[in-house]
Parts: sequence; C-alpha cells; structure tokens
Amino acid sequence: MDMLKAGVHFGHKKSLWNPKMAPYIFTTRNNIHILDLEKTRIKLNEALNFAKDTTAKGGTILFVGTKRQAKEEVRKAAESCGMPYVVTRWLGGTFTNFRTIQRTIKKMERYEKMIADGEIKKYTKKEQLMIAREVEKMKTFFSGIKDMKKLPEAIFVLDSKYDHIPVEEARQSKVKVIGLVDTNADPTKVDFVIPSNDDAIKVITFMAQAVADAVMDGRNTMAQTIITQTEGAAVTK
Repeated sequence: MDMLKAGVHFGHKKSLWNPKMAPYIFTTRNNIHILDLEKTRIKLNEALNFAKDTTAKGGTILFVGTKRQAKEEVRKAAESCGMPYVVTRWLGGTFTNFRTIQRTIKKMERYEKMIADGEIKKYTKKEQLMIAREVEKMKTFFSGIKDMKKLPEAIFVLDSKYDHIPVEEARQSKVKVIGLVDTNADPTKVDFVIPSNDDAIKVITFMAQAVADAVMDGRNTMAQTIITQTEGAAVTK
C-alpha cells in the first residue's frame, strides 16, 4: 500500500504541534500539518534496516500498541513474525522491574499447567474459580510477552506519545526505540523516528506489517547463516 493512499502524511492541527517535528513537516493545509513523505520514506527505511539487522543477529523487538485502533493490527503483525507484543495496558515496571514481571509470568504458567494436568481439582471449587480468574487476568497482560525471557534489543511503538511510558522505560533500560512520531510528539525520545500519522488504521496496519516483514527478513538471514556455518563445519570434518 502506498504511504500517500494510507494517509501517512496527515499530521495534527497546527495548534497541537511539537516544534521539534519542524524538520519533518512539509506544509500546512486547512490548519493541519502535512508531513514530508520523502523524509518519512528515508526514516522508515533506516528503521526497517535496523529491525532487520537486529533480528538477523538473534535480537528481539517488542511490538507495542495499546490504543484501541492499534491493538489487533499490532498483535497480528507481531505474531506473524514471531515477536512479543503488548496491546493491553502497559504495566509499569515491565522493563525496569523485569525480574518481578518474570516471576508473575512463571506463576501464570504454573497455574496453566495445573489446569491442563487436572491438578487443580485437588483444590476446592472456590479456590479453582479464584485461580482460573487470576489466570485469565494475567493472560490479558502477559500472553504476548510470556516467551520473552530477557529484555528485548528494541521496542517498536505505534504511537510514541500515547505509549510514552514504555518509551521512557526502554530509554531507562538502554533498549532502542523505533516509533511512529506524529506532529504533536517529541522525536528526541525515539532512536529511530518514523514521522507519520499514528491514528489511522490503514497507517497502523501498513507500518506494523512493514516492520514485521523486516523482522522476518532478519530471521531468515539468521537461519541461512546458521545453515551455512553448519554446512561449513561439516565439510571441515
């Protein structure tokens, strides 16, 4: 899908702008800032190359999109390339208190195993109900990151202003940030800025899939490297 057709270039009202976005703004129409799509294309390619290189080295990129219109598209894109994701409320401390989050995930997995094995039946019906409810609650927050055993190398945020908490936690934790940055946001908070509309569902779908494709390219490169190294080792023997 072409970025113009998707509406990537539509920013916010002029009165809402962040002056730090001035280098990426092309013009103003009907009091709406219009982003320079050529600059967006350049910055998007930089972000995609970083995503590919990161995953080619075995790195992880966490997809984050907690806005209502972003949730489903972000989840689908992350799952399509085998990356973790957060599409419900970001829990404070997900990065900065990662060990505690990991303990909660292990607890969830232990409960899930109890339910699957039938071990839960040794508890009273009231206790079984409480455990089942707790599992469902934990799954809401942690199902997308349960396989993330360490901090990711980067996060990809579909709205750097709306999801400012994960952006800040990533910065504190030395995790790189790839993010859509609209005309009302601060680009200095993001390592790989993608100047873009961050509200339209078409744009969210386009950008999420673009990063997912780059991740898949990286993972395929890693797999091919492993195959080549294995074959080389076999020949030397």
